[in-house]
Amino acid sequence: MYRLSRRPGSGRFRFLSRSILLVGISFAMACGGGRLQPIIPVGMQPVASDAATAWVDSLRPREYQFHRFRWSFRDDRGAAGGRGSLRIAAPDSLRFDISAGFGSKRAAAMVVGDSAEWAEPQDEVDKLIPNYPLLWAMVAVPRLPHAGATVMHLADGRVVAWQFARGADTVEYVLHARGDAVTELIADVRRGMERVGRVTTTYGSDGSLIKSQLIVPSRPARLDITYLLSRNEQGFEADVWIRPEP
Repeated sequence: MYRLSRRPGSGRFRFLSRSILLVGISFAMACGGGRLQPIIPVGMQPVASDAATAWVDSLRPREYQFHRFRWSFRDDRGAAGGRGSLRIAAPDSLRFDISAGFGSKRAAAMVVGDSAEWAEPQDEVDKLIPNYPLLWAMVAVPRLPHAGATVMHLADGRVVAWQFARGADTVEYVLHARGDAVTELIADVRRGMERVGRVTTTYGSDGSLIKSQLIVPSRPARLDITYLLSRNEQGFEADVWIRPEP
């Protein structure tokens, strides 16, 4: 507990400064703005990219999928939350929608592979999702390494780890398992020395998606998703992939 000085101005300023600092530190820690520990275990070995392709293919969706979720987001500007949905068309197309409050605030994007065909409004989507491989990781789908990437790998039964590095850019995946059941997928994306973000996606005992968290340390910011419903679909209407009116 801080003691407030009786001297006019100086003591009160010192108290407020320390309070603001503590609030800032608490917020940064809550959003993951502190130091994130490395996720890659010791003992990684270089492997051919074909091995990574086979692993990614084993986790890719084979059917049309629909997910409904609850979301919350906070950064240094404030907090928001609401409901959302994800539609996935195999092998690599995704439609992302969110609304806040009573539908008063909406954002949507259509993603093919690692890039967006459209995002509406662009600034809101960018604020929530700084990188589309991280969005895919939130539905437990890893992306293939880029051509020419150096691929590192380790598997010890309970942990499967991959690192894809091209130049100074790195994407890492770690899959945790308990027995025959997968429990967690962690994805970490860096551009040069800057960490773009880290996703941790949690599975239920039946293999369904339970929750996912995206941390962006540089802001700091955090997006949390709790899955409410997941199901396979026969297909989607064509207008699902059309950009909505602003």
